[in-house]
Amino acid sequence: MFATERTREIPMTRRRTLFKGALLAATALAFAPAAHAETFINVLTGGTSGVYYPLGVAVSTVIGENVKDVRTSVQSTKASVENLNLLEQGKGEVAFALADSVKAAAEGNEEAGFRKPLENLRAIGAIYPNVVQIVASKASGIASLEGLKGKGLSVGAPKSGTELNARAILAAAGMSYDDLGKVEYLPFAESVELMKNRQIDATLQSAGLGVASIRDLASSVPIVMVPVEPALVEKVGQPYQTTTIPADTYDGQDQPVPAAAVPNYLVTRADLDEETVYEMTKAIFDHLDQLVAAHGAAKGIDPAKAAKDPVIPLHPGAERYFKEKGLL
Repeated sequence: MFATERTREIPMTRRRTLFKGALLAATALAFAPAAHAETFINVLTGGTSGVYYPLGVAVSTVIGENVKDVRTSVQSTKASVENLNLLEQGKGEVAFALADSVKAAAEGNEEAGFRKPLENLRAIGAIYPNVVQIVASKASGIASLEGLKGKGLSVGAPKSGTELNARAILAAAGMSYDDLGKVEYLPFAESVELMKNRQIDATLQSAGLGVASIRDLASSVPIVMVPVEPALVEKVGQPYQTTTIPADTYDGQDQPVPAAAVPNYLVTRADLDEETVYEMTKAIFDHLDQLVAAHGAAKGIDPAKAAKDPVIPLHPGAERYFKEKGLL
């Protein structure tokens, strides 16, 4: 009754105007383009003193600038193994990881940090190679892998990609952690601080050449780059490759040094839609100059090799990009 009386208080012309206004508003809403929901892209990297983090920031930037309706973020992590587990849990969309870690994740290698096969991982593409760089203080007297026996070595965070590299290299040399005098499981920056303070003798760091942590170390104390000879790298086997650390990569390193390298990958999830991954892949590989500006290690990214013989299947979105470019 009350509502009827209130309606009667409104003049007829006014009621018609209100009705027309409501009808126009409803029509406008019905035909308005639907708002695009934002897609969140979290880029999983590594420690801030390594290469993954600055490159991850650059990857986040190029995706944010060139892919519509996305919001990007960058997460510092313990790198490869943690990144792959986070991806599988749906806590990231793009991750940096070493090829041997990716292979171990797909196989479910528990010793490497994977309790079961991670089935939701797909490759975006191979990027630059990580070089396994073994750096000793000159005062330690270490000049070879054999010289590490009885000495203190930091091998990276537990079950990180770097630590998996350390186990593989030492095993190929017929050694284990039991042969070392002391083992520290620390990220790059913390390892360098221990070396500066003469608390350990050497650090093994798997990273792009010119990594900030080793540059910092070399500018503070005299260093020796420990060689990993080609025959030993061949003994480790794929995906390890032979490489050389060029002379003058670091202060005081006036000779080239043979070393092992492992390709890095950008990895995503199988459950991300093809269009999003296609646009992300295009943004990354069409703007490599921005990655190089972020860190010189990105100079090692070769689009022609990015999709060749991946350690896990390519995501259909990435595959589409490389086929369009005639690279697959």
